[in-house]
This record gives sequence, C-alpha cells and structure tokens, in this order.
Amino acid sequence: MNKEFVCVGLTNPKGAENVGSVMRAAGCYQVDQVLYSGQRYDRAVKMSTDTQNASTSIPLINIETLNVDNLIDAVDSDTKIVCVDLIQGATPLPAFQHPEKALYIFGPEDGTIEQKVVDRADYVVFVPTVGCMNLAASVNVLLYDRLAKSVRAEAGDELIRQSKDVNNNVKVRA
Repeated sequence: MNKEFVCVGLTNPKGAENVGSVMRAAGCYQVDQVLYSGQRYDRAVKMSTDTQNASTSIPLINIETLNVDNLIDAVDSDTKIVCVDLIQGATPLPAFQHPEKALYIFGPEDGTIEQKVVDRADYVVFVPTVGCMNLAASVNVLLYDRLAKSVRAEAGDELIRQSKDVNNNVKVRA
C-alpha cells in the first residue's frame, strides 16, 4: 500500500506573497513538499505571508535544481497528476475523489497551465467559482477539500489545542 503523499506544484509563480501564503497553507494541511517552475519567484525578496514559517519544515524546490524540465517529471510514477485550473471539461472539485499520492499543479497568477501539461495529467479539476481565485486561495480550497474528504476530518479538541496560539482561549460551553 502506498503512503499518502501530497505535493503542490506552482507553475511560474510571480509573487512572493502568494508563494508565502501557499507555504502557510502547506503547513496547515501537512503537505509533503511544494515545487515550482520558472524564475519569477526567485527574483522575489521574501515570503512575508508564511507567518508559520512552513518553509523551514516543508521543502520549497525550484524544479531546475532537480534537473527536470517540468513539474510532472519531478515526482515518481506512482504519484497521480492533478491539474487545478479553470479548464473546459474539468471535473468540479466537489465531485472529485483525491488520489492517495498526488501532485496538484496550479497555473500562474496571470496565465494558465500549458496544454502539454494538461495532456499528461491523470485528472483535471476546477473550483466552481464565478471568475478565478487568487493562486493561494485556490491552493487553500483544494487542500481543504482533500482534508474534508479524508479520515483526518474527524479531528477534535486535541488538534485544536496543538493548533491555536496563546491568544485563543475561548471554549464552547455546553
């Protein structure tokens, strides 16, 4: 049996704010790694929105350092490729069943996923919104959907105690 593996792939992201927010989401949803292509992000200065410092525990890797040409070739052959974008013919996210091992590929903030990548994908899904969402918002929605459909969705007070900060001491009274 394969171990669960979740990887987020960003296609030529342009903003440090979005990548930082993706990293924060990756930490919250226990993503194994975040890959990205292109060089626009490398020119950005810092990830001010990664307030949980997820980038210290979750690898953030430019695929050029892996000597591969695209995000798909950066994962093993057992990993299912899921493109997430507003693409005609895609499956609405609420109807999608997430694979155990997945690379979720998102398009850039100012473009879309290349046709040659979509053609190699195992699945193509979209978040059924009117208009497109911000890159980091799309990643958050996708990862939440994966969590909500998993056994981890049964979490309770112990997870809340581990997750909250010192400013949150409110309790539900019976």
